[in-house]
Order: sequence, then C-alpha cells, then structure tokens
Amino acid sequence: MNNNSWSWETFFDAFPIVIQGIGITLGLTIACYLFALLFGFVWTLLRRVPNKPFHWVVTWIMEFIRSTPPLVQLFFIYYAWPMIPVIGVTLSPFTSAVLGLGIHFSTYIGEVYRSGIDSVDKGQWEASRALNFSTRQKWTRIVLPQAIPPTVPMLGNYLIIMFKEVPLASTIGVVGILQMANNYGAQHWTYIEPLTIVAILFLVMSYPSAILIRKLENKVNGNFNKKSALSTMEKGGAA
Repeated sequence: MNNNSWSWETFFDAFPIVIQGIGITLGLTIACYLFALLFGFVWTLLRRVPNKPFHWVVTWIMEFIRSTPPLVQLFFIYYAWPMIPVIGVTLSPFTSAVLGLGIHFSTYIGEVYRSGIDSVDKGQWEASRALNFSTRQKWTRIVLPQAIPPTVPMLGNYLIIMFKEVPLASTIGVVGILQMANNYGAQHWTYIEPLTIVAILFLVMSYPSAILIRKLENKVNGNFNKKSALSTMEKGGAA
C-alpha cells in the first residue's frame, strides 16, 4: 500500500470502522454537557454566598480550572487521582472524561448563568420579596424563567465547543471516532484517510448545529429587542 498518496479504497474501507466510535463520541458529549450544566449551577450558587473569603476561594478555584488545559485535567483525574491516598479511586476512561471535561466547562457555563441572573431587573427581586415568595419560588417563578432564555444561545455554543474538545478523551483510552481512526492507522500504516473521515464527521455534525444556534440567537435577540421597545413605549406613555 502506498502511504504517501490518497486512496479511495482505504477511505471506504476505514469509514465503517471509524464510524463505529460515533456513538461513544456523541454519548460522551451529551454526558459531559449535562454534567457541566448541572455543576455550573453549583459554581453560580457558591459565588453568591455572602462571605468574601469564601467568594474569593471559589473564584480562584474557577480561574485555576479555566487556566489549566483540559488535557492536563484529564490526565490528572485518570492517572494521578488513583494515587492520592485520601481518594485512591480508579475511574474508567469514560467517567474520567465526564468529570474532567464536565468540570472544566462548568466554570464557563457558571459564568453564563451568572450573567443571566445579573440581567434580571432588581424590581423583579423586590417583587418576589413583596409577594413573600420562598427562596425556591423566587428562583423557579421569577429569576430563572427570565435569566435562562437569554443564555440559551451561549449555552448552545458551549455544546459545540465541547463536542470539538471531546476527542481529547482518546488520550486516556476513550474509544471514540478519533481513537478508532488512530487504531486503523496503526494497523494499516496510513492515517490520512481515517483522520479525514474524522474531520468530515465533525464537520457534518457540528456545522448544522452552529447554524441552528445562530438562528436561535437571532430569535432570542429579536424577542429581547421587541420587549425592550415595548418597555420603552410603556414608560414613555406612563410619563
């Protein structure tokens, strides 16, 4: 086999093998994203604790996680974590990837949540207190219904970014499409065709999602602009 030139025969031979890893890649992306969405709320709530030293510690931890490459975090969780005497727990490659990528992206998603919550008008918070709402009612009926919708486009963008970062999990043994391509390349001494298949699969799956997110963002911005215009008109009429 000529390893220096493109071979369509190799391409079509590798395609059904590489595509076998698509289920793991998509499943890992969904698992990491759901974990990041949930843990993002944890960061948001921790940063709202009215204690300056505690707030500083939480902020520092988030900055540390964001400033550290996710690949290093994956290696630490998978290889170093089991060697820590206090923990000593060996995790599977899939679980390690969910924790590593999920925690990493949760710090960004937590900031998205925070910006959405901060955008809620102060009058809404005062109204919830005037109505004697409990903490749960205040968040579920007043704050979150107004804070979450504007953040949906940004959350969608992070889903796409995470999908592109998931191949990092192949470095700790998660057999997704990238690992399947590497395995095929090692067996047949040719990498260009299987890696091209990986690139095509990521393009086919991520590009339509990017278009959908862009349309959703335009729709959300359009609705926000309409509400702002109506609010301005109402204030003008009241004046």
